[in-house]
Formats: sequence, C-alpha cells, structure tokens
Amino acid sequence: MISIASLWLPILLSSVGVFIVSSIIHMVLKYHQSDWSKLPAEDEIMHFLQKFDIPPGNYFMPHCDDLKGTQEQAYQDKLAKGPVALLEVGEKGPPNMGKSLGLWFLYSVLISVFAAYLTSRAVSADAHYLEVFRYAGTTAFGGYALAHLQESIWYKRNWSTTLKNMFDGFLYALVTAGVFGWLWPAA
Repeated sequence: MISIASLWLPILLSSVGVFIVSSIIHMVLKYHQSDWSKLPAEDEIMHFLQKFDIPPGNYFMPHCDDLKGTQEQAYQDKLAKGPVALLEVGEKGPPNMGKSLGLWFLYSVLISVFAAYLTSRAVSADAHYLEVFRYAGTTAFGGYALAHLQESIWYKRNWSTTLKNMFDGFLYALVTAGVFGWLWPAA
C-alpha cells in the first residue's frame, strides 16, 4: 500500500495543472461568458433591491417555511403569478478574486488528495500508467464534474452551463490522471 504522504508531488502538481487549465478556460477560451444573462431593466431592479439591503446568502422566491405551507392557496397563487426565482446575493463591492482563487486551488488539492487516497488503495506501487490514470481520473471526475448535475436538476441552472462545467471537470480529471500516472512511485 502506498502512503498519501508519498504522493505529495502528484497531489500538488495536478492541482497546479488544474489551476492553469481553469485559467485558460476562463481567460482565453471564454466559453463560459454565456452562462449568465442580464436581467431586463437591470438598473431599475438593482436600484429597487438596494433599499432592502439584502444580506449575502441564498434565497428562494416565493419562500415557504415548510412543506405543508406549499399546499396553501396563497402560496400557490404566488407561484402562479411569479416570478419564481433562486437568488444568490454576494457581498457589495468588487469580488475578492484572490480569496476565490486561493479557495479554488485548495479545492483542487482536496480532490487530488481523494484521488491519491482511492488510487493508492486500488493499485500497487508498480502499477502501469493507464491503471493509475483510470482510478485517479475517475475519482477526479467525480469530484470536479458530477455534482454539477444537481444544479440543473434542483436549482434550474441552464443545462448548457452544467454540461460546460462537466466538460471542464473532464479536462481537470484528465490533467489529474495524467500527472498521477506520470509521477506514480513505480514510474
């Protein structure tokens, strides 16, 4: 059995590789620019909402506190009249990209740690590149891609956005798998 500590190099290098690929996707290829649409009358809506000073958080409108309340006619009328919205409110001001990029890198490290753990338990130290690639890649794909499905299933995210995010996850999994296969202890 291979220790996780002995896999520190593929863990870190795969995380760096994913960070670089994600930067290329978002800063060069830019196919995610169509993921979000502008609201009609955005300025007026923003001005209207500013007076409520909504704290950062996740909101559903119309909201109901429990399942029983969803059966009441008043709630059903609100749903029928609309709009029905899921709203994510962030902090005021420009986004803190440094914090977000740091958290993204730590997330990549976490996925690589899971890939290292599962792969180290599934294959031997003298495993061939493709065997390591298969286990590390499958684990990384699960971490980077599969959770996006529930965003469309439950939170009404456009399926095109979900599929693009899953494609990104596939690319990240390929990078992770390739680095693990390349730097596996027997290699």
